Amino acid sequence: MDERRTARVSEAVREELSEIIGFETGDPRLLAIEVVEAHVTPDGRHANVRIVVRGDERQCKESLAALDGARHYLRHELAVRLSLRHVPELHFDHDRNLDVENRIDFLLKRAKKSRGRTEN
Repeated sequence: MDERRTARVSEAVREELSEIIGFETGDPRLLAIEVVEAHVTPDGRHANVRIVVRGDERQCKESLAALDGARHYLRHELAVRLSLRHVPELHFDHDRNLDVENRIDFLLKRAKKSRGRTEN
Protein backbone atom coordinates (compact mmCIF):
# COMPACT_ATOMS: atom_id res chain seq x y z
CA MET A 1 0.00 0.00 0.00
CA ASP A 2 1.30 3.46 -0.75
CA GLU A 3 1.50 6.13 1.95
CA ARG A 4 -1.61 8.02 0.90
CA ARG A 5 -3.74 4.89 0.84
CA THR A 6 -2.35 3.80 4.21
CA ALA A 7 -3.28 7.20 5.66
CA ARG A 8 -6.81 7.00 4.20
CA VAL A 9 -7.33 3.47 5.51
CA SER A 10 -5.97 4.47 8.92
CA GLU A 11 -8.40 7.38 9.13
CA ALA A 12 -11.31 5.20 8.00
CA VAL A 13 -10.45 2.63 10.67
CA ARG A 14 -10.30 5.37 13.32
CA GLU A 15 -13.64 6.85 12.29
CA GLU A 16 -15.43 3.50 12.14
CA LEU A 17 -14.01 2.32 15.46
CA SER A 18 -15.07 5.61 17.08
CA GLU A 19 -18.57 5.13 15.70
CA ILE A 20 -18.84 1.48 16.74
CA ILE A 21 -17.40 1.94 20.23
CA GLY A 22 -19.23 5.18 20.93
CA PHE A 23 -22.69 4.38 19.65
CA GLU A 24 -23.22 0.75 18.74
CA THR A 25 -21.79 -1.44 21.48
CA GLY A 26 -24.02 -2.47 24.32
CA ASP A 27 -21.25 -2.56 26.92
CA PRO A 28 -21.36 0.55 29.15
CA ARG A 29 -17.68 0.07 30.06
CA LEU A 30 -16.77 1.01 26.49
CA LEU A 31 -18.49 4.39 26.69
CA ALA A 32 -15.48 5.85 28.53
CA ILE A 33 -13.18 5.04 25.60
CA GLU A 34 -12.23 7.56 22.94
CA VAL A 35 -10.30 6.54 19.84
CA VAL A 36 -7.56 9.10 19.25
CA GLU A 37 -5.57 7.67 16.37
CA ALA A 38 -5.22 4.55 14.24
CA HIS A 39 -2.17 3.57 12.23
CA VAL A 40 -2.49 0.72 9.76
CA THR A 41 0.74 -0.99 8.71
CA PRO A 42 1.67 -0.74 5.02
CA ASP A 43 0.70 -4.37 4.39
CA GLY A 44 -2.73 -3.72 5.95
CA ARG A 45 -2.59 -6.66 8.34
CA HIS A 46 -2.24 -4.79 11.66
CA ALA A 47 -3.64 -1.58 13.09
CA ASN A 48 -2.24 0.15 16.16
CA VAL A 49 -5.08 2.09 17.75
CA ARG A 50 -4.38 4.76 20.38
CA ILE A 51 -7.19 5.23 22.86
CA VAL A 52 -7.92 7.43 25.85
CA VAL A 53 -10.01 6.16 28.75
CA ARG A 54 -11.85 8.70 30.87
CA GLY A 55 -12.24 7.90 34.54
CA ASP A 56 -10.17 6.60 37.42
CA GLU A 57 -7.74 3.69 37.38
CA ARG A 58 -10.41 1.07 38.17
CA GLN A 59 -12.65 2.26 35.33
CA CYS A 60 -9.63 2.31 33.05
CA LYS A 61 -8.81 -1.35 33.78
CA GLU A 62 -12.45 -2.39 33.31
CA SER A 63 -12.74 -0.51 30.04
CA LEU A 64 -9.52 -1.98 28.69
CA ALA A 65 -10.68 -5.49 29.64
CA ALA A 66 -14.01 -4.88 27.88
CA LEU A 67 -12.18 -3.56 24.82
CA ASP A 68 -9.96 -6.62 24.74
CA GLY A 69 -13.06 -8.82 24.90
CA ALA A 70 -14.72 -6.88 22.07
CA ARG A 71 -11.65 -7.02 19.80
CA HIS A 72 -13.07 -9.74 17.51
CA TYR A 73 -16.48 -8.07 17.31
CA LEU A 74 -14.85 -4.77 16.37
CA ARG A 75 -12.75 -6.42 13.68
CA HIS A 76 -15.84 -8.15 12.30
CA GLU A 77 -17.72 -4.85 12.17
CA LEU A 78 -14.80 -3.24 10.34
CA ALA A 79 -14.92 -6.06 7.80
CA VAL A 80 -18.60 -5.39 7.18
CA ARG A 81 -18.18 -1.62 6.83
CA LEU A 82 -14.88 -1.29 4.99
CA SER A 83 -14.13 -3.03 1.73
CA LEU A 84 -10.59 -4.13 2.42
CA ARG A 85 -8.73 -7.17 1.18
CA HIS A 86 -7.29 -7.73 4.64
CA VAL A 87 -9.07 -6.42 7.71
CA PRO A 88 -6.31 -5.39 10.11
CA GLU A 89 -5.79 -7.14 13.41
CA LEU A 90 -6.43 -4.55 16.14
CA HIS A 91 -3.81 -3.67 18.76
CA PHE A 92 -4.93 -1.13 21.36
CA ASP A 93 -2.52 1.22 23.12
CA HIS A 94 -3.74 3.23 26.09
CA ASP A 95 -2.47 6.79 25.69
CA ARG A 96 -1.76 8.31 29.09
CA ASN A 97 0.10 11.27 27.59
CA LEU A 98 -3.10 12.87 26.34
CA ASP A 99 -4.28 13.30 29.94
CA VAL A 100 -1.04 15.15 30.71
CA GLU A 101 -1.43 17.30 27.59
CA ASN A 102 -4.99 18.23 28.53
CA ARG A 103 -3.85 19.16 32.04
CA ILE A 104 -1.05 21.36 30.67
CA ASP A 105 -3.47 23.09 28.27
CA PHE A 106 -5.87 23.72 31.16
CA LEU A 107 -3.11 25.19 33.33
CA LEU A 108 -1.85 27.41 30.51
CA LYS A 109 -5.33 28.75 29.82
CA ARG A 110 -5.86 29.40 33.53
CA ALA A 111 -2.50 31.21 33.74
CA LYS A 112 -3.40 33.39 30.75
CA LYS A 113 -6.74 34.31 32.32
CA SER A 114 -5.19 35.19 35.66
CA ARG A 115 -2.42 37.15 33.92
CA GLY A 116 -5.04 39.16 32.04
CA ARG A 117 -6.83 40.04 35.28
CA THR A 118 -3.68 41.27 37.03
CA GLU A 119 -2.69 43.53 34.10
CA ASN A 120 -6.05 45.36 34.17
